[in-house]
Amino acid sequence: MVFRQLFDPQSSTYTYLLGDRASGQAVLIDPVFEQVRRDVALLGELGLKLVATLETHVHADHVTGAWLLKQRTGSRIMLAGASGASGADRHLSQDDVVAFGGRRLMVRATPGHTNSCLTYVLDDRSMAFTGDCLLIRGAGRTDFQEGDTAVMYRSIHEQIFTLPDDCLLYPAHDYRGLTVTSVAEERRFNPRIGGEISLGDFTGYMKNLRLAHPKMVDVAVRANLRCGRPEIDEAAERVPPDPAGLDPNWAPLRYSFAGVWEIDPHGLEETARSVQVLDVREPEEFTGPLGHIKDAVLIPLGDLA
Repeated sequence: MVFRQLFDPQSSTYTYLLGDRASGQAVLIDPVFEQVRRDVALLGELGLKLVATLETHVHADHVTGAWLLKQRTGSRIMLAGASGASGADRHLSQDDVVAFGGRRLMVRATPGHTNSCLTYVLDDRSMAFTGDCLLIRGAGRTDFQEGDTAVMYRSIHEQIFTLPDDCLLYPAHDYRGLTVTSVAEERRFNPRIGGEISLGDFTGYMKNLRLAHPKMVDVAVRANLRCGRPEIDEAAERVPPDPAGLDPNWAPLRYSFAGVWEIDPHGLEETARSVQVLDVREPEEFTGPLGHIKDAVLIPLGDLA
């Protein structure tokens, strides 16, 4: 199986790519709108076809990339039916199964952070994706979006802590650079809900967090209740073709996972008369045996910086 953990530094959100090598089918868990270009590039480089995007919940700190990915790849949008979100292709609930090729993700309802949180468990129970329910040595806040501390306590104990001890847990966020944990670790060491911590202790802890609301909460929740679809232009009755303003269209460019726009030789030849090529190598490379493109202007990279 192909597995990648991706990160959005703006919102400290983890996006997870899971792919079945045999079929080439893949899913993305919790994609971020601004990272769609990156995600599509990675799928292309790995030779995978995105069949579905899965949300762990309606996020308050970033806008999902689900809708934009559907436009780019034809993937289906899946999230909890309890979310009340419009635009989903499939609403999920407890014990549902999401297949990608020969692999499956089992759905466990883990409300508490919001009333529609889901945890996705891989078919062999070797890993689970807990969203904002259970974090690494922490737990998601319960003070808005119909959060409920008692419900979260039960969700974690009944749906996550009942997984095998060595099941790896991957959260939707981490703000300290931590990437993965396990059921055994969290059951023993989580200071909010591990060990012998009672519901009363957990409730007191959560009530005293006094966290500021996410900066994007008003924008993100509204957009995510549309699965990330931009607001429709009422006059034109259409959605802008490139709502993120992501893609230049002056040539047939390809964006690589490394973050570099690339153009093949034929594409460059076709557009050569309408663009100015800058060569950013050193002078000796420009005049060396590899040569340079006709009419290119030499400006070494150090001079540009």
